[in-house]
Amino acid sequence: MKKQISPSMMCADIAEIKSTLKTFEECGIEYLHIDIMDGAFVPNFTLGPDYCKALKKMTNIPLDIHLMVEKPERFLDIFPIGFGDYVAVHVESTPHLQRALAMIKAKGAKAMVAINPATPISALDYVLPDIDGVLVMTVNPGFAGQKLVPQTLEKIQQVRAYLDRKGYAHVEIEVDGNVSFENATKMSTAGANIFVAGTSSVFTGTDMAGNIAKLREAVL
Repeated sequence: MKKQISPSMMCADIAEIKSTLKTFEECGIEYLHIDIMDGAFVPNFTLGPDYCKALKKMTNIPLDIHLMVEKPERFLDIFPIGFGDYVAVHVESTPHLQRALAMIKAKGAKAMVAINPATPISALDYVLPDIDGVLVMTVNPGFAGQKLVPQTLEKIQQVRAYLDRKGYAHVEIEVDGNVSFENATKMSTAGANIFVAGTSSVFTGTDMAGNIAKLREAVL
């Protein structure tokens, strides 16, 4: 599968957002990762629908919306979700997972299920026909700058083998959490193909374009 980069926009300098988006466009960035946190499912508050709407006006790069909220199906209609976007909902966040996934698909977007580090892969058993991707959390969600949960490297490999064995080789694997240059290589080798890049790669230092090029080399 094509290796793709999805910079974490919660790490972007809001004062430099237009310049940042221009760099992303010039570097061929595939997605913009938008972390939505409600202070309940995770102990933090971050971005919201108005931020997503503003990004849609400033760039044609598709959004990669990660809903870390309780009962995400309550909020899907307030986001500017459209064709080409990815939307991830956590298997742990709702008793009506398929309803949420169907709502995402109805908007023309691609549906992704996110699983926390300790969530078993078997949680995907009955939603495989409904998803385009699996977001494997490699840290416990809620804050940027955390250390990698080392067991998740093996988990990525197991998710890839599981999907292939079940006949879903086309389903993508996104990884989110301490996607450093070193870790990205390991994650790519394990089977990931979409990389949420934050302060440990794309947003470190001042040479953002150089960081993107370095990350692309790391995941080849």
